[in-house]
Amino acid sequence: MSIHNSRRHLLLMLLCCLAPLVGLAAIYLFKVPFTSVLSVGVLLLCPLSHLLMMAFMRGHDHTEHPRTIEGAAHESHEHLSAEKGRT
Repeated sequence: MSIHNSRRHLLLMLLCCLAPLVGLAAIYLFKVPFTSVLSVGVLLLCPLSHLLMMAFMRGHDHTEHPRTIEGAAHESHEHLSAEKGRT
């Protein structure tokens, strides 16, 4: 793992671990109702997961392997043929 990737991973882990702690701190220190924190968390879950997914998929090049139904079936057939040849 490169230095850039390990630093990025560390920041992501910090973010994911600190988010619940901030929610708990809001509940106990500021007397925010648990249902409010839970509602906001659930509301933000979908957009944040999409942003994270897009960030992780940024480095992948999807133009190399155009996938069609026929292409996927052909690849599956080739894979099964290769498996039979090994046994």
